[in-house]
Amino acid sequence: MRFLLALLASLLIAAPASADRIKDLGGFQGIRSNQLTGYGIVVGLSGTGDDNLEYTVQSLKAVASRFGLQLPPNANPGMKNAAVVMITAELPPFAKPGQRLDITVASMGKAKSLRGGSLIMTPLLGADNQIYAMAQGNLAVGGLGAEGADGSKIVVNIPSTGRIPEGATVERAVATGFDSAPMLTFNLARADFTTAQNVAGAINSKLGFGSAQAIDAVSVAVRAPVGADVRATLMSTIENLDVVSAEPSAKVIVNARTGTVVINSAVRVGPAAVTHGKLTVRIDEKPQVSQPAPFSQGQTVVTPNSAVAVEEERRPMFLLNPGPKLADIVKAVNAIGASPADLVAILEALKEAGALKAELIVL
Repeated sequence: MRFLLALLASLLIAAPASADRIKDLGGFQGIRSNQLTGYGIVVGLSGTGDDNLEYTVQSLKAVASRFGLQLPPNANPGMKNAAVVMITAELPPFAKPGQRLDITVASMGKAKSLRGGSLIMTPLLGADNQIYAMAQGNLAVGGLGAEGADGSKIVVNIPSTGRIPEGATVERAVATGFDSAPMLTFNLARADFTTAQNVAGAINSKLGFGSAQAIDAVSVAVRAPVGADVRATLMSTIENLDVVSAEPSAKVIVNARTGTVVINSAVRVGPAAVTHGKLTVRIDEKPQVSQPAPFSQGQTVVTPNSAVAVEEERRPMFLLNPGPKLADIVKAVNAIGASPADLVAILEALKEAGALKAELIVL
């Protein structure tokens, strides 16, 4: 425990601010990926399919109708070798027709495994319900499932989900509008007024005063001439500029389930005296058996015998001076040998007392 806290301190001790590339702090508005989804059928399964679900049968009939094959309305074909699936993919910015995308295929019904299956050609739709890609191919499934005749089974990972590397072909590009928008807008990944002002200042120093201005804590507007080639060059220049990020706000992150505590370098503690003890109540049951003498006509009885003890661990009180930094906090906690659970209790008490100058977030 002491080693982990010391390592945490060495990683997070406040250090002089260093410059970051603007491209690592956010991205330009409109330059984003788009989610695609599709509904299709996987065939060629080895008896691990949906097994005659109604919507699976309807889907199979719809696929057959594409090729001029009309199944009877009351037909109920065996579906153990097929499964209905949902396909998801992410269309990156500036993707052009003919480029390939990786796709994820997941079963919607009772299919036990998609191993060995092939996805039939399926359109992938965007949020506007337009087709942007076509998917098809053989699935790569990392999971495995097996079942015995007596009902026993074993499942490794998730066999009802698989991937098809480069399983979709882009059919339509998404217009970003970066070449014709009135202004370029750079959005920070983390809202901070100081960082936004620093980004605008770095751009103005490179391109001239008035080229950029911070709109709010996230967005920086950049004046730019119209034209894809000119703006692409300008955006490349801006992305590689160095800027000093503002120090983040003080936060203490506590994961109550795992006992993980992360304290950033901006955390400060006001003057406070802290002690943390541990009270243990121990009850030992040592029953004794009373055995009567031979031929005495007595009965064997069990006599209870309880031993109750209370132990209180004595730990000294330590003093936190005004404004200690992370290294001082960790050093003080190490001095009393606090566990992660103890540390959480101490931090919560400091916050309640108004001595912890940070936002306490419990996950």
